[in-house]
Amino acid sequence: MVSPRWLVGVVLVCVLGSVAVRAGASYYGEAPADPAAVVLRPGAFGAVGDGVADDTAALQAAVNAVQEQTVRGVVLVEQGRYRLTDTVHVWAGIRLIGYGPERPVLVLGEATPGFDEAESRYLLHYTSYRPEEGGEIRDANPGTFYSAFSNIDVEIGAGNLGAVGIRSHWAQHGFIAHARFTLTSGKAAVEEVGNTIFDCEFIGGDYGLLTGKPSPSWPFTLLDARFSGQRVAAIRTEEAGMTIVRGHFADVPTVVTINPERSEELFVQDSRFERVSGPAIVVSEVANARTQVNLQNVVCEAVPELVRLRETGKVVAGLYPEDPYMVERFSHGLHLAGVGAEPEIKTVLEARPVAELPELPTSDLPAVPAVATWFNVKDAGAVGDGVTDDTAAIRAAIVAHRTVFFPAGRYVVSDTLTLREDSVLVGLSPITTQIALRDHARAFWGEGADERDPAEVTGWAARFPVDHGTGAPKALIESARGGAAILSGLGVDPGDNPRAVAVLWRAGEHSLVDDVKFLGGHGTYLPDGTAVPAYNEFRTADGNPRRAWDRQYASLWVTDGGGGTFHDLWTASPYAAAGMVVSDTRTPGRLYAMSSEHHVRAEVVVRRAANWSFYALQFEEERLEGPAALPLEIADSENLLFVNTYVYRVMSTYSPFPTGIQISDSSNVRFRGIHAYSPSKFTADATVRDVGTGAVVWSREIAWLDVEVSAQDEAEVVEVTPHTVVAAGFNNADGLVSDAVGNVLWVDARWQRIWRWEAASGRVRLLRDEPLEPVALAVAANGEVLVVTRVGTVYAFDPERPEQAITVLAPEPAAARPGATAWVPSSRWRDAHDFLERTMVAAPWHYVSPDGSIFIPAEDAFVQAGSFHSNYSTIDLIRCYGLTPVVDGRPTAVADEFGQRTFLFETHDAAGVLGAPRLLVEEGEATAITGPDGRVYVAAGVIFVYEPDGTEVRRIVLPQRPTSLAFGGKDGRVLVVGARDKVYAVEVRVE
Repeated sequence: MVSPRWLVGVVLVCVLGSVAVRAGASYYGEAPADPAAVVLRPGAFGAVGDGVADDTAALQAAVNAVQEQTVRGVVLVEQGRYRLTDTVHVWAGIRLIGYGPERPVLVLGEATPGFDEAESRYLLHYTSYRPEEGGEIRDANPGTFYSAFSNIDVEIGAGNLGAVGIRSHWAQHGFIAHARFTLTSGKAAVEEVGNTIFDCEFIGGDYGLLTGKPSPSWPFTLLDARFSGQRVAAIRTEEAGMTIVRGHFADVPTVVTINPERSEELFVQDSRFERVSGPAIVVSEVANARTQVNLQNVVCEAVPELVRLRETGKVVAGLYPEDPYMVERFSHGLHLAGVGAEPEIKTVLEARPVAELPELPTSDLPAVPAVATWFNVKDAGAVGDGVTDDTAAIRAAIVAHRTVFFPAGRYVVSDTLTLREDSVLVGLSPITTQIALRDHARAFWGEGADERDPAEVTGWAARFPVDHGTGAPKALIESARGGAAILSGLGVDPGDNPRAVAVLWRAGEHSLVDDVKFLGGHGTYLPDGTAVPAYNEFRTADGNPRRAWDRQYASLWVTDGGGGTFHDLWTASPYAAAGMVVSDTRTPGRLYAMSSEHHVRAEVVVRRAANWSFYALQFEEERLEGPAALPLEIADSENLLFVNTYVYRVMSTYSPFPTGIQISDSSNVRFRGIHAYSPSKFTADATVRDVGTGAVVWSREIAWLDVEVSAQDEAEVVEVTPHTVVAAGFNNADGLVSDAVGNVLWVDARWQRIWRWEAASGRVRLLRDEPLEPVALAVAANGEVLVVTRVGTVYAFDPERPEQAITVLAPEPAAARPGATAWVPSSRWRDAHDFLERTMVAAPWHYVSPDGSIFIPAEDAFVQAGSFHSNYSTIDLIRCYGLTPVVDGRPTAVADEFGQRTFLFETHDAAGVLGAPRLLVEEGEATAITGPDGRVYVAAGVIFVYEPDGTEVRRIVLPQRPTSLAFGGKDGRVLVVGARDKVYAVEVRVE
């Protein structure tokens, strides 16, 4: 026997750290001169702005005006007090920005009707779109981009029990900034967060922030925020990827409470807790790897209870309750000492007293200069109409003025814009203000390029991308080396120009790239609201057949000593080789809240770089562009920190990929929070891989991983369990089942084939090669095979009869079937936290084998699936890694993949409905089955073997990630394992 995986230890040491926050006057002292912006001021739209008159209709009318004119855009709100009496709906992509010597204020008066119930009611509700007359208003969602709330305060008066300032369940480029929320009463300042909040103050309310996971499930970043006087907790959260830097929390019962029976990826750095009466942090699901909590350099005063572990009641006390103390680090979650090291769940604390509270660090988000100093680029002759070449005008403005403001428009250029050391280029929205290269700009073509105007190419050649030849990288925007340049609120589009780098950044440690969208691909719109499709209408290729994916340099390239702060970025162009490259620099850099997605080969590459920190970095790989994309490559680099890194592949992905994070020849690389996941079956197989040693991290959820020195010379031999390779060459071998004589069958769904390993001879035989979309199998008593398909049908075939002989089964109403065996999913992906409910639900339909010996329960969603719906869903029968029989007298093991745990269901009825669940172990993923030895075998990176009481017996380690398990062989003692492109066999000794 081996020792259990879940070990808990506490280490007490000593440390030091510091923190600070920026106070906030009005960020925009006067209105930016943008003719496309809608302006709400006293007198406009019937607004009064005296804090007494009802301005709800006026604000709604201003928001509607933006949507009617340009779909997305800006409402500028002049200084004043605007009283609201009802919810204002802010349609997708609209930003509210205040201006004036003092910030404007949205006011909810005392005891406003409709806000006095316990149910949440919002002053501002950000939504996904503006419905037609009488249509349903939908919450902001993963497709709600570019929304924001900036430089406006919110005040909620007494007697408004359910009042919430803002509901902001938006996605990329959504933020709240430069605002103070003062709640005399009310539930929360903000409910449901998205992307980033910075430079904000939260006073009073039950909570400052009240949130679940952001709508795209990306991590959330909170910077330079101040909380005080909340009645329950400053923040209540779950699964938000809550990343807090430079937070100040005072006079609250709790700083962060994680909801019961929920996990969180919580990271707090350079922050301050003062006068916290209860536990500062309440942690839930403490035995599960989904929970990742890290504190780093947090100073405490009058904080007697630092952390409480909810389920165990264990308290991690503040070491010096009478004196200020510094928490250099606290960590709870799954720890690894290095790549390939044994994982264990640990609780670690390092702290020491300090003589006095140190100052909080100043923000590393430099402010743009005052609006009064902005030079309007149109005054230099720029047009911004998407047609006129504005290169000369923009260049002249940059040379003559430090801060150049770009009103809404598309500014076409034909050559590089080179910044001064102190240049500031600023816009108000990265989708309504764009700087763009003209497609096929001659300065960005290479040697051997086709010299013809692409518009003149006709016939067969017009169906293919233009040949641009070969050339070195050339920047659209290039910073000077060193200095403190700023880019803010702009979209940058390199067009169809393979030599182009959208932004080449050589600026110094105090520079800033903020709120920038690297255009091309997903989320691209023209300033007039026109959507640029990422795909054709059938979603089979790019929306523009003349454009080629993966033939352009990186969108953002930081090199040659470049550094600084990079905040709230979105880079999603499949045309670019990578979303971001950091190379050849030791200048410190900080990246906060970047979404890098949809590239073909790589998302972020760090080469020959040092002294960088990456916070809330999120990757997404698409079915078409990204099946072979490496999310993060780290090579020949050192002193790097990665916080709350999310590695994600979309649900329609159909091919495995070996690695999420790849490291080589690097040292002192620290990971604090990794979340690798997918609603498809194709999460990156190894979360982290060291190229030189071959060592891997199979765990998907990681709180703490330090890579002291990665591969240097010879590769290490990975210790694996003795095994044989049964067969190889598959896209993904899963759905394994065994028949009565010990043969094992499986599917390779991508290629629509069904295979069988024959126990007597060891031969592997192709049983079926038909375009019927098989995804899972069950075997009847007479040897017939039931096949679940991706398109919501089930058919049966006799393996010994010709291929064309199949029987399509009709779904029958569910009924008790004494003597028949139900086959149910051996794993389920339920990110709505309804695993137990869905596993024990009585399915309305049964697919019954022709001999009546077995049946497969099915839900309505499966029966109604169809080809398209099943591609974009997580229907359990389609999504599972295999089916398992429900056998009388034996508990049924089912893995909760999202929850990373395995349950035993002790009972079932004659209709196959499972009951009496018992948590076996806080480990689970692809498949869980009971072996002939009565032990439970759980495939989760490796194969864990447990006694029925949850005691770990052994681990079976194979060269690849196991996905599906079945016992076969003549004596039933061969564990056959589907593991992506291979099928393995392991002899299991039955004791």
